[in-house]
Amino acid sequence: MTDLLTTPLDALHRELGGRMVPFAGYALPVQYPAGVLAEHNHTRAAASLFDVSHMGQIAIRPPAEGAAALERVTPADIDGLPEGRQRYALLMAEGGGIADDMMVARLPDRLFLVVNGANKHADLAIIQAALPDVSVQPLFDRALMALQGPTAEAALAPLCPEAADMRFMDARDTVLAGRAVTLTRSGYTGEDGYEIGCAAGDAEAIARALLAQPGVLPAGLGARDSLRLEAGLCLHGNDISADTSPCEADLVWSIQKVRRPGGARAGGYPGHDRIAAELTGAARRRVGLKPEGRAPVRPPAALFAAADSAEPVGRVTSGGFGPTAGGPVAMGYVAAAEANPGTRLWAEVRGSRLPVIVTPLPFVPARFKR
Repeated sequence: MTDLLTTPLDALHRELGGRMVPFAGYALPVQYPAGVLAEHNHTRAAASLFDVSHMGQIAIRPPAEGAAALERVTPADIDGLPEGRQRYALLMAEGGGIADDMMVARLPDRLFLVVNGANKHADLAIIQAALPDVSVQPLFDRALMALQGPTAEAALAPLCPEAADMRFMDARDTVLAGRAVTLTRSGYTGEDGYEIGCAAGDAEAIARALLAQPGVLPAGLGARDSLRLEAGLCLHGNDISADTSPCEADLVWSIQKVRRPGGARAGGYPGHDRIAAELTGAARRRVGLKPEGRAPVRPPAALFAAADSAEPVGRVTSGGFGPTAGGPVAMGYVAAAEANPGTRLWAEVRGSRLPVIVTPLPFVPARFKR
């Protein structure tokens, strides 16, 4: 723990009783005294504040030239992204794998990217190398918080009235509790909510102002993971990686029509030939999995077509207990022939074969403000 980086909210986490653990090179709270289950349930019922300052924030200028240039490394339609809007995008690796996933917002003076904390330095190098004709600026010293849950708008609006007018995937620069922030209406829980980027020196004051609002409590990494799993959202390094393609990962929806074969700006990014071929069907697919019993099935459990099969047909990439789903839930990759909802497979857990059912994602419906 002594060699880990700390976020601008480190002292506040410790004051609030956060149990600190290593994550992506940082000391971050896995939970607070209430516990993971209580934090998960509170996020579904009210609003929780998460510290996600380990994530990488990047600015690309100017926005128009940057949008066109960024399409060299992602199959998303960035050039057509309207000002004030955000889009989920994949940063592609050579060969058609996923180097990372990211959020891209178009603001009046820049593109604003949020990438995964464990990958941010590698992502920055990829983007800078591919975009030598625009400014690519790391903002790794800034803080990032996520206010998530059905009462997030009610909690944020007194401190930032503009927040109530925003809809899912809106993005803007504004003022919150008297401090400049970059605000997006998005998150990683399946609930309504916001992500708040700010200067490191403003983070604690903003966090305290939010925690002072009725119904807002702190939450840690444990609840963040169970919430995103129930929402069917990918964790890079588990559910997606440089070894998985967007088609295998069931993320084809993130490739807009204009970037697909026959579109006005088709291809032009690493792995586009593979993706074009797989759009008609990949050999394996990411699916939801529901164990039939009460025992969680966790990665890297192998998946089999029958209880006595010798060769696996896939493996689990994320798994645990889903409090809102009311039982264990998991995600994994299976051969395309086994990917239909309702298919029964068998997961190998500590030498035993446990039945699991292929289940549509998400396990808990999203409640974004459209």
